[in-house]
Amino acid sequence: MSTITDIVVNGLLALINLSYAFCHNYWAAVFIFTLLTKIILLPLSVWVQKNSIKTVRMSPEMNHIKATYFGNQDAISEEQYKLFKREKYSPLADLVPLFIQLALLMGVVEAVKRGTSLTDIPVKTGGITLVIPLLAALSAFFMCYVQNKANVLQSEQGLLNKYGTMIFSVALSLYLGFFVSTGVGFYWSCSNILSVVQLILLNIWINPKHYIDYEALEESKEELRKAKEFMTVKQKEDRSNPYRAKGRADYKRFLKTPDKKVVFYSEKNGFYKYYRNIIEEIIRRTNIVVHYITSDPEDEVFRLESDQFRPYYINENTMIILMMKMETDIMVMTTPDLENFQLKRSYVKKDIEYIYVPHDVNSSNLTFRKEALDHFDTIFTSGPKNKSEIAEREQKFHLPGKNLIEWGSSVIDNMTESYKQMVQEEQKTARESRKTVLIAPSWQKDNILDSCIEQLLERLVQTEHHVIVRPHPQYVRHYESRIDALAAAFQAYDVTFQKDFSSNKTVYMADLLITDWSSIAYEYAFSTLKPVLFINTPMKIVNPDYQELDTVPIDIELRDRVGISVAQEEIGREIVPAVERLLGDEQFAPASMQKLKEQYIYNIGMSGKAGAKYIIDRLVERSAR
Repeated sequence: MSTITDIVVNGLLALINLSYAFCHNYWAAVFIFTLLTKIILLPLSVWVQKNSIKTVRMSPEMNHIKATYFGNQDAISEEQYKLFKREKYSPLADLVPLFIQLALLMGVVEAVKRGTSLTDIPVKTGGITLVIPLLAALSAFFMCYVQNKANVLQSEQGLLNKYGTMIFSVALSLYLGFFVSTGVGFYWSCSNILSVVQLILLNIWINPKHYIDYEALEESKEELRKAKEFMTVKQKEDRSNPYRAKGRADYKRFLKTPDKKVVFYSEKNGFYKYYRNIIEEIIRRTNIVVHYITSDPEDEVFRLESDQFRPYYINENTMIILMMKMETDIMVMTTPDLENFQLKRSYVKKDIEYIYVPHDVNSSNLTFRKEALDHFDTIFTSGPKNKSEIAEREQKFHLPGKNLIEWGSSVIDNMTESYKQMVQEEQKTARESRKTVLIAPSWQKDNILDSCIEQLLERLVQTEHHVIVRPHPQYVRHYESRIDALAAAFQAYDVTFQKDFSSNKTVYMADLLITDWSSIAYEYAFSTLKPVLFINTPMKIVNPDYQELDTVPIDIELRDRVGISVAQEEIGREIVPAVERLLGDEQFAPASMQKLKEQYIYNIGMSGKAGAKYIIDRLVERSAR
């Protein structure tokens, strides 16, 4: 080690002597010496500049990771590791320049001592030498000030880091300036000033603006800020959550349960309807224990608990961690974007089969993000359209093939049965001869209630039909006063505004449904075999690149087969004729609607059996391995 030190010191000493030989003034020699060291270490400075740019260039993705997994340090670390590996970046590399600079400083101390007469120490000699500590402190302030403004990495630090570093650097320079020789203190000052010049030149030569998307960076900062605010609110809610103890107990109980074969996950109450037929069939046909996780502590499924059906309450934040620790053979979900956002595939058990069960028959290519289903192993498809667009995407983008199971729709199966029972009940009582028109808009932006409800109602009240307006529950939650104002405006007419959603009778018994882009359209049409009138509000598009696929989304293709579409600007002229045609045209009679249903939906009335059979068969295959 001493040999290496001697080599460094002797090299620096030779450089000082060379500088002195050039100007014969030790103050000027120290300045020239400092300039030469900056030139010699220029490749290192270029490397630091590029590494800083790489760090800031990754910041938008880093902020997105922190926002997505806020509060879950294990997940953040895992995603950071993947990012750093992909970008060939090592945080430890940032320490290399620091070690080199410290080694250089120690060598300079010895070289100045041996090679110059500037060996006075201000704290001992006083007088004019006291200017040196002040100069060191001022140069440190100047350097930190410029770095906070112009250094690609430092400028992105928070105020605490920026000004904390500045205060520390100035204070340290002032303090040490008193205890090192005047030559070293002068070197320190020159080095700080030349660092500023070097920074400006590097920013011109390797301009960070050419490499960094600052707009994306600002957007990611805002995303992270919102995540912090949201998590703060969630943490307050969690602390006051009366079900907190239950969540902890259920989490421990789930982890301690051995040999879990199949697990279903539900985000909230009401999602059991998507699984019900499958689960009931599994329980009826086998002795397999079904584990059902819900993030709603008041979910109706807790009333169904039995030896074969075990529900657990796990809140959304804890579910993120649990998913990474998941141990089961099959994981069934209705939540898309597995692996893309918070919910990840298990880090513990790598051969879990993840199955996606759709909520509705709508196009996943149109109404989901394009990568939303890419990380599932198996997709339960509702019909040929749904299956073909997933298969086409896999082929077009060379994605791993998934098991595309011809499943159907448990929701439509159950709605069909409920409708038949309701019709039988209605037949026992006299039905009024008037037709009922149901308006049931979506909850998306620019839906019927936001764009054209007054004009629509003004035309419909001129007919003899009874009109029911059934808003989306979320719309009532946020805009109940708007619904009340509409009800007051049309109270003189035969219009009912429904805010009680405990019964679906109005949906089933309506003779005609009017909607926009709501998924209720096909559930209604295929369960009641009645037509739908669509108002062409702005289309609900989650994937703006949906036209990359040749398969036409079912939302578009079926629109003019199960009903009629009317443009918003044509409501005044076309809405009443369209209503009358739909209520009387044989094209929209039950027999015609049944044919469409058979063409577009798999396993009508048998989706539960089809889904259960696949899961049971897969579990048998796994046990035979």
